[in-house]
Amino acid sequence: MCVTLANANHVFRALADPTRRAIFEELTRQGEQTVHALTRYAGVSQPAVSRHLTVLKRAKLVRHRREGRETHYRAQPQALAPMVDWLDLYGAFWRERFDRLESLLERMGP
Repeated sequence: MCVTLANANHVFRALADPTRRAIFEELTRQGEQTVHALTRYAGVSQPAVSRHLTVLKRAKLVRHRREGRETHYRAQPQALAPMVDWLDLYGAFWRERFDRLESLLERMGP
């Protein structure tokens, strides 16, 4: 479980930035795109987009391939799995707590 939570930390950190989230979402919706297309979409400089893509690559949220002078990026949504696992873990934790609270409130009566 520690390895999964450590991986979740990388994903959470990568997606904490709104520009990186937007780039990841754009790649997820629109498919593979070049750095130039992502720069036009993000509304920030090309070096800034490249830095954001580096963070997303480290978290394994995107992959890239070179074609001539262009670098193409595509989303890797399966990399969200550690984050989903973490959310499931805490979702179950809170559901159990709320069930216990509901039970207690029912025993206390109106």
